[in-house]
Amino acid sequence: MPMYKVKPVSPADIKIDLPTCMYKLPNIHAQGMNCGEHALQNGEVDPALKALEERQDEVLRRLYELKATVDGLAKTVTTPDADLDASTLSRGPAESVFRATADLDSLLGKDLGALRDIVINANPAHPPLSLLVLHALLCQRYQVLSSVHVHSSVSAVPPPLLSCLGPRHIDSYARQRFQLGFTLIWKDVSKLQMKFNTQSMYPIEGEANVARFLFRLLSAEPQDPVLATQMDCWIDTAVFQLAEGGSKERAVTLRSLNSALGRSPWLLGQEFSLADIVCACCVLRAGQTTSAPANVQRWLQSCQNLGHFDCVYPLLQ
Repeated sequence: MPMYKVKPVSPADIKIDLPTCMYKLPNIHAQGMNCGEHALQNGEVDPALKALEERQDEVLRRLYELKATVDGLAKTVTTPDADLDASTLSRGPAESVFRATADLDSLLGKDLGALRDIVINANPAHPPLSLLVLHALLCQRYQVLSSVHVHSSVSAVPPPLLSCLGPRHIDSYARQRFQLGFTLIWKDVSKLQMKFNTQSMYPIEGEANVARFLFRLLSAEPQDPVLATQMDCWIDTAVFQLAEGGSKERAVTLRSLNSALGRSPWLLGQEFSLADIVCACCVLRAGQTTSAPANVQRWLQSCQNLGHFDCVYPLLQ
């Protein structure tokens, strides 16, 4: 037996005039209302709901494709991560020492219409000398659209760094005429970074790793596994002992270089390679040119005679 009763506040059959532009819902508080009578039997999905989900999936798919297209077209309009365009002055020609043929489609994937742009973020306090030499070699192999930019995180950049890639091409407005883009951005970063494909590729960090990537575009890497291992060893030695090591590490490395160059004109024997590029740039950056042993000085002169290091010497003054 209930303790007390409460009279209804409002009659159950109250009617409310609703706007005709809205849909109506049954009154779930009415007596005798069966809430399951509007549900579908046998667990079937409402066709209207299924159609809505399919439409949502189609919209999301089209949005993703549109985003990928916009990201590709963005490179044809402007370079990301840069605020100031600063390409000027000149660069001297040199004959390439690498004769092998290369197919960019096999190395970088099929060209989908947008220019394949290599974007490098570098700190102006530590110019990537080896990458500038590789840029000169790439320009002899491909039609390269080169540009230098300054990020807003950097207050001032010396003029030689603004012209390190040479003058702006007269056809730079027509990006479709070029095979490869090479964009250098002077930015306040702790470690050099390279971005190529933002959709399916993580940034490559470190000058040595980026140099390996660019060197493969020349199709000049050693096919002999022993020579390839020696090349990597020399590159790591140059970076960790010449560029980042102390005076003792530099002295040991210079003696190793002198010994190797006493047996052959180049570090890997008779062929000029990435090991010579990286090691020579690290020796020049460390300021060990005049104090280097005789074989090292002869080797540096041979590197200079090739003409590929012409873009490096103005930055050392």
